[in-house]
Amino acid sequence: MAILEANFNGVQHIGVPVTDLERSKAFYSRLGFEQVMLKSFEYNGDTGWCCMMKRGSVVMEMYQMPPSELEAIRNRDNGHIDHVSFDVNDINRAFSELKDAGFTIDEDAPFHLDFWDNGCACFNVIGPDGERLEFSQIL
Repeated sequence: MAILEANFNGVQHIGVPVTDLERSKAFYSRLGFEQVMLKSFEYNGDTGWCCMMKRGSVVMEMYQMPPSELEAIRNRDNGHIDHVSFDVNDINRAFSELKDAGFTIDEDAPFHLDFWDNGCACFNVIGPDGERLEFSQIL
């Protein structure tokens, strides 16, 4: 049996760091995406914003870091797609299975984000070329 066989639902969202959230929301709206979530988050004592936009089964996560971090986003040399997120039914089970299978996990345990109505729990697996694969459960 493959790892996560009964606990894997498919791609949950594609994460994109942006420098002007309103501009990005307008751009994706023109492509037929609708805003389904907008939440603030804290980062190094400052506030950033995360917006989920959906069209059909595709969800784009656009997040704008606090002003002190925006220059780093503008100067990225590794592209602007930050991560691909996979939907799972049980985040703790997924974490245990992937850890036991020897995958490189970026966190010591799943973490909570105050996104969606009841939050979500996530962790990241690092791929062979440094790509981030997020595993997420909407709570």
